[in-house]
Amino acid sequence: MSLHDDAGRALKEWTAPDADQDALRETYLEYLAAHPDAMWKSCADGHLTASALVVDPTRERVLLTLHGKLKMWLQTGGHCEPDDRTLDQAALREAAEESGIEGLVVIGGGPVRLDRHLTPCTWHLDVQYAALAPAGAVPEISDESLDLRWFGYDEVADVADDSVVRLLSATRAVIDY
Repeated sequence: MSLHDDAGRALKEWTAPDADQDALRETYLEYLAAHPDAMWKSCADGHLTASALVVDPTRERVLLTLHGKLKMWLQTGGHCEPDDRTLDQAALREAAEESGIEGLVVIGGGPVRLDRHLTPCTWHLDVQYAALAPAGAVPEISDESLDLRWFGYDEVADVADDSVVRLLSATRAVIDY
């Protein structure tokens, strides 16, 4: 199965938490159907990306990266690569690359939310996951980040934009389920 096919499968199987997210899920599926290259950065109209909000083992904090280009505190994530076989593996790969943490595990078995946003390169149709860090995880700043830091749930709104706050809320809903 190709990454494109896996993305379609993941989105079809995902139960959106509300009508807005379900409408966005349908938009993503239509986009995939219309763009065979939708998984790749080279798709000029926009492309699917995969991200993960990393949760510490105590489930009390999340790891945010101060993005080098955007200068914003964000979850880890980014573009899919040719070696990625599944969308959740792409999110975990990106999270491990940007955080230095190996052994991350997807929480909830699938995406927690979708977020379509304009970036300097084009539209990103981001499929967002939650990932649990293993005990003893020590993050290391990557070349893509200016900083990397754990934030308590109540601190996120003070440093990050609304999209990260919404992702945290969706993540907490999966954790508290």
